[in-house]
Amino acid sequence: MKQLLAAVMASFFLFCASAQAGIVMGGTRVIYQEGKREAAITVTNMDTHVPYLVQSWVENLAADDKRPVPFVVTPPLFRLDPEQENILRISFTGGTLPGDRESVFWLCVKNISPSQKGESNKLQINVKSKFKLFWRPKGLGDAKEAWQKLTFTRSGNRLVAHNPTPFYVSFYSLAVGGKEIFEPGMIAPMSSQTWTVSGTGQVTWRAINDSGGITDAAQQ
Repeated sequence: MKQLLAAVMASFFLFCASAQAGIVMGGTRVIYQEGKREAAITVTNMDTHVPYLVQSWVENLAADDKRPVPFVVTPPLFRLDPEQENILRISFTGGTLPGDRESVFWLCVKNISPSQKGESNKLQINVKSKFKLFWRPKGLGDAKEAWQKLTFTRSGNRLVAHNPTPFYVSFYSLAVGGKEIFEPGMIAPMSSQTWTVSGTGQVTWRAINDSGGITDAAQQ
């Protein structure tokens, strides 16, 4: 019985992985420059046989933040046939956002593999993915070097990072004395962030740039 259950679960996860591989986004993040009419990202169905329904919307970064989101996505729901591509267009609907620093939201994309008629017992997979949407006000300067301007200090068993720039910095990796910090996350503009560390030594970090690429390593 246990072997049968394991086989069923393995098939389920394989099917999930296949479904997730069907829809491919044209980036890992979206930069919305203030003053632009819209920001856009492509969505492609890489599957050769299965069509998908694609639903998209924007959420606040914090799950408990219930304020209205000042963005709409067009089209919000559409069918994407095999080996076809479409473009998600994100428009700013107005509102007051900080003008001296970036703001960040979630672009949510859900792809649904529809069941065929007469296949009511067929497993249907819904996959929801999130991509960072950065609102970048005018006049902030160049974001390319923001990750290099981070500074680090030690307070007891805590590593403290300070970001003096108006840009978010998303870490790809962060290590102290060669020991990696698991999922270091992102540090907000003009703010600090701390992690518990056990080792000492040189701080090494890499970041994710606007195009989703990985920067060189910086050290302090």
